[in-house]
Amino acid sequence: MPAPRILAAMQGRRRPLVNRAIGRDPRGSIGGTRMTEADSLIVEQGNGVANLRLNRPGALNALDPAMITGIARHLESWRSDPAVSMVLVEGEGGRAFCAGGDVRAARRMLLDGDAEGVNAFLAEEYRMNGAIAALPKPWVSLIDGVCMGGGIGVSVHGSHRVATEAAVFAMPETTIGLFPDVGTSFVLSRMPGALGVWLGLTGARLQGEAAVEAGFATHFIARQDLPALRGALLAGDAGAIDRMARRAGPGALAALRPAIDRCFGAGSVAAILAALRAENSDWAREQLSVLDRVSPTSLLVTHEMLRRARDLDLPACLAMDTALARGMTAHPDFAEGVRALLVDKDNAPRWTPPTLAEAEAVGVARFFG
Repeated sequence: MPAPRILAAMQGRRRPLVNRAIGRDPRGSIGGTRMTEADSLIVEQGNGVANLRLNRPGALNALDPAMITGIARHLESWRSDPAVSMVLVEGEGGRAFCAGGDVRAARRMLLDGDAEGVNAFLAEEYRMNGAIAALPKPWVSLIDGVCMGGGIGVSVHGSHRVATEAAVFAMPETTIGLFPDVGTSFVLSRMPGALGVWLGLTGARLQGEAAVEAGFATHFIARQDLPALRGALLAGDAGAIDRMARRAGPGALAALRPAIDRCFGAGSVAAILAALRAENSDWAREQLSVLDRVSPTSLLVTHEMLRRARDLDLPACLAMDTALARGMTAHPDFAEGVRALLVDKDNAPRWTPPTLAEAEAVGVARFFG
């Protein structure tokens, strides 16, 4: 599910694709043909490059249904188009690449009885994530600012994820009673040591170089160099990424790795909590505080999902997401988590069940079918 801090609406009227010729915009475009998808998706093509820009800056470029449908349609076209040798993906507005989707709107849909509408949107998003991974051409994401939830889904399955020091990556779904979706179980379960378990359970944020160390990003570039890289890529120079990227790491994340592996490498959520208590450090106490606030059911589902994902390929992980999303969005914790964090903003969710022990007693096998 997309990340929680989003203002955009998942619902709304879809407008037909509009084509119109343009010159160069203030940021420096590639000319050619510009297309908008309900004004939220801008596509320009030239020099062998399809430049895809997520254009909802007021909503931190949140993905809405029209954007998902538009990206999927373009992917199908670009796959066989000999005029496209590379796709360059960006977020407009300077604050975010893409921060996810609108979970408040999803909650409203559920409360209005439209669970199938939510499930259909998510299934379509997961199909789009899979199509990105299957594209036999470079998919280059320039990530500067917030990249959470669905934004990671748009970028992480592509060939190149270029992050600046201002890039912020996170999958904070356990905060709202969900689980890290959009195929990130495939990525998280293959991160070094227990990094993926730590990131999936706590929703911890990684910036710039640390995101490269973990595997969310493939390249690091200083923000000041981003315009030059963008210009080179729009000119069709894919080799500019390797020439201009800076060596990332090892940094603060590497220093944390021993503690992360000791604690989050334990065999169960209960064992992780016990290991953190035994660690008895400021970092460990911070992790315990985070885990105490999130949904116990989400913790158990996420831990089991990552265990299973180690033996699955990406299509199977996306199929698991589809099944889990159907059960987890219907579970009381989703509506309650969104209420507490984004609607009433009292930050006092009443989880069902309220404790890890009670959630363990109920079990989570039912969510996996």
